[in-house]
Amino acid sequence: MQVGIDSFAAAYDESSLAVKPSDRLRHLVQQIEHADQVGLDVFGVGEHHRQDYLDSAPAVILGAAAARTQRIRLTSAVTVLSSADPVRVFQNFATVDLLSQGRAEMVVGRGSFIDSFPLFGLRLEDYDSLFAENLDLLLKIRENEHVHWSGKHRAALTGQGVYPRPVQNPLPIWLGVGGSPPSFARAGALGLPLMVAIIGGETRRFRPLIDVYREAARQAGFPPDRLKVGVHSPGYVASTTKEAADDFLPGFARAINSVAEERGWRRVTRADFEDQLGPEGALLVGNAEEVAAKIRHHGEALGGIDRVTFQLNASSLPHAKLMQAIEMIGARVAPALRGPG
Repeated sequence: MQVGIDSFAAAYDESSLAVKPSDRLRHLVQQIEHADQVGLDVFGVGEHHRQDYLDSAPAVILGAAAARTQRIRLTSAVTVLSSADPVRVFQNFATVDLLSQGRAEMVVGRGSFIDSFPLFGLRLEDYDSLFAENLDLLLKIRENEHVHWSGKHRAALTGQGVYPRPVQNPLPIWLGVGGSPPSFARAGALGLPLMVAIIGGETRRFRPLIDVYREAARQAGFPPDRLKVGVHSPGYVASTTKEAADDFLPGFARAINSVAEERGWRRVTRADFEDQLGPEGALLVGNAEEVAAKIRHHGEALGGIDRVTFQLNASSLPHAKLMQAIEMIGARVAPALRGPG
């Protein structure tokens, strides 16, 4: 099993909104470098277009990290493909692939925020059709240096070349999904690896959706060994479970409740989050042994997983604490999940 970290490049930490953006991004690149040094497999950077985050251009951050790392895979988490030009997306990540000598990936999805639509002059009514069309074009570009394609939302391509071409052929593209059955089915029908964002509830409840993915792939003629399933969940590791919960839950609750207020949802309490710390809950928060055991349990419940990524800065923790958590995940969680050899 591959083990990694995802970051949304929060623009602040738990103590202050006044941290310099340049310092936050410098720290993020240091975190990616540290994850590489402790032997983690992958580091993902999200994409948002709002004041809370500094990851509106994830490929730029990953390009900086490419020059500071040797082995770790560098991916988006996710690329908001509904509001992005697939040509530029491919060019950006092909460039990261060249800079990293073949370590770039993309996780593409529709995203959980809609800020990019008015920002880029797009209609929210086209949310689904934009994603479907852009994914189709992105996959065409990956397969063909010279592209012939036409659609509804973008000017046609009539044989133009898309450059640069990446080191990897094909450049890995995962489909990031939440809880929509058609999204799972789409990933299977296309034979794409699947990254499931599980941020609450009981992880085992996603098994029927993952079964939809596997069945759609079977019907499309893709062999089981072509498929991959990853899980992205909020997580944090400390010396004790109490320390981990005390560090992580207050900031995580604030972040979730700010979204709940924005969207008219019920506010959640610390008790709600503590329920998620149990063996069935989504939060990967605790000491290293407990978290590794929980991930193994989740993998069995889901019929096997190939990758797990910790959304580590969801609580907006200070840089020093994030570095310590990365150290523990690399030194104690990842080896426990990989097993002998």
